[in-house]
Amino acid sequence: MSSVLFDVPGPRAIARNRLIGVATILVVLAVLGWVVWRLIATGQFSAEKWNIFTFSAVWVRFGEGLLSTLAAFVVAGVGAIALGFLLGIGRLSEHAWVREPVRWIIEVLRAVPVLILMMLLYYGLPVIGVKMPPYWAVVIALIVYNGSVLAEVLRAGIESLPRGQKEAGYAIGLRKTGVMYFILIPQAVRAMMPVIIAQLVVALKDTALGFIITYQELLYVINQIGNQAPYGSPLIPAALVGGSMYVAVCLLLSYVAFRLQKRARRSPAQTAAAGNVAADDESTLTQVIALQKGAGTSGLDGGSGRV
Repeated sequence: MSSVLFDVPGPRAIARNRLIGVATILVVLAVLGWVVWRLIATGQFSAEKWNIFTFSAVWVRFGEGLLSTLAAFVVAGVGAIALGFLLGIGRLSEHAWVREPVRWIIEVLRAVPVLILMMLLYYGLPVIGVKMPPYWAVVIALIVYNGSVLAEVLRAGIESLPRGQKEAGYAIGLRKTGVMYFILIPQAVRAMMPVIIAQLVVALKDTALGFIITYQELLYVINQIGNQAPYGSPLIPAALVGGSMYVAVCLLLSYVAFRLQKRARRSPAQTAAAGNVAADDESTLTQVIALQKGAGTSGLDGGSGRV
């Protein structure tokens, strides 16, 4: 037995793969065990370092930091998607005077690191007399970088579709705008949804770079609480708590994306459209058969018809 890509492993290969899997698990468990042992040995789980988390004010600060992170991420995510669609459609333009400048804009924006964009907006603009709050410096930098990346994602998704999709749209009388809006973009978005969500997760984590320009997001709070010397400088415990919040938000975002993707596949509109197409095809076939039968009857009765 074999599949398209490789032969089904035999007994020796199965045994070897199992041994490799067991060895990998043991190595990972050993590394995790060593990390936990070092944390215990250095007193990172001691009551002194975790005592600070018994104060409600600490959790209020964590909540404020998380809200600041989400506030920057939501605006940056929406803006990045909008900019990505705008640049992606411009990148696919048939006019060179539109396509080439957009291509260079995308390449330049993707090449500049997010942190440099933030520092230019926050520290560079005051040199020319423009002062920008740290929140907007973080948001604009994330929009610019992630929007340029999403533009290439959208372009790749549209160009990966079969050429017949576009030609079928033109055949039924749609213009390029209609073909792009009704046919190409919905399919490309569904196909590239995992990549889009992965880029949004990157945008969520990149909000932590706002710590460098004094934006008081979650990493800023982690550093603030972790450097409290009267409570033993609990940097590792604060990082564990804050990191758990990052993981929880990323998992929630992935779950929402999974539900949206699953719902898009089972969209009632798509089901109704498919049903209408099938009904139209069946109706057309019935009419053709009826016409053929009528032609045959005419030929038999009058002698002039021909089937």
